[in-house]
Amino acid sequence: MNEMVEMDNTYLDRLAIRRQIIEEHTQTVLAATPRVKPAVDEFYTWMTSTFLPTRFPTMFSTSTNTTLHNTTTNETIPITPFPDPIISLRTLGSHIDLDFLILLPSPDSDGYTLEGYLTCFPNGFDTFTKLRQKLRTIHAPVPRYSEKLELAMDRFFDRIEVGRYVKRANWTVTTNPELFAAFGNHLYEGETAEVEEVHPDRAWVRCEAQMLHRLPGTRALVFSFKTYMYPLRAIKEEGSGEQLAQAIEGMEKGSVPEIYEYKRGVAWGESAKAYLRS
Repeated sequence: MNEMVEMDNTYLDRLAIRRQIIEEHTQTVLAATPRVKPAVDEFYTWMTSTFLPTRFPTMFSTSTNTTLHNTTTNETIPITPFPDPIISLRTLGSHIDLDFLILLPSPDSDGYTLEGYLTCFPNGFDTFTKLRQKLRTIHAPVPRYSEKLELAMDRFFDRIEVGRYVKRANWTVTTNPELFAAFGNHLYEGETAEVEEVHPDRAWVRCEAQMLHRLPGTRALVFSFKTYMYPLRAIKEEGSGEQLAQAIEGMEKGSVPEIYEYKRGVAWGESAKAYLRS
């Protein structure tokens, strides 16, 4: 649980970026259906009254059990959730560098649907187009998802019990410098990509540190993630160039080699490997 929210020296800079993105791309990064309000209220109350002041007591403090003070930004927010879940999500997303999606059991009891989210840093898709969709529909563009992962993922989500926190990470290489990357980072069916000459100062390893857990009251699932961007030059300079080059080859030759194309590896792969090994 301690690792769900990570703090580092980019905190204030990232908050400024997040707040600007929320203002400029509100619908893409922020939404909630009526049925998700109890889950948003539960998540908001737990974060403001318990998690943040307990995990980061020098950064967040409570006052008379009604407000949470952010000592870094010198701002105060209420512990009680807002009547509008959109405002609750916006408030949380403006004070922590964390994106989150809230999933509820589907109304037809067949899987889970996305019912609310705050995703300032989407990677390759417009989150709004996924609202109210089931996991299998959300992941339909992912190569061979229905064949290899659909049933296993549905069963896995069902087995997540209260108190269990599941953490994983993903990664890709991108030539897009923007943290808000709702479009262009994936290659969908019917699309083609031109081969790129990767410049080490204009290419990044983009990673998401992801966590999944279940809320005890509403039993909603919260999928949260923090996005990191590492310059390709930094990866090579720290001595990890060959390791990353092999990982790129592994993506291309793995059990689902179509993922390489899906992540636009056909555009940046050969050039990135050549640089990392030069």
